[in-house]
Amino acid sequence: METLKPERWERLLAEMEKDGVSFYINGKRSRPREIIHKCCVCEKAVYMPDFVTDEAGKLQEVRYDEVKRW
Repeated sequence: METLKPERWERLLAEMEKDGVSFYINGKRSRPREIIHKCCVCEKAVYMPDFVTDEAGKLQEVRYDEVKRW
């Protein structure tokens, strides 16, 4: 799998948001830019998101938990 640069990753998350997907960091609703800033720019760790789907399997939420403060 290709490693995404922050700009490409942000565009991908923004497209998902347009499709109705919600994003969360440590349980707080967040925007794609905030996720990129906290998970990619300010931290050295790589975060694996949890993907939450509805009953039909459509993606509804992407959750990043245990993101540390810098």
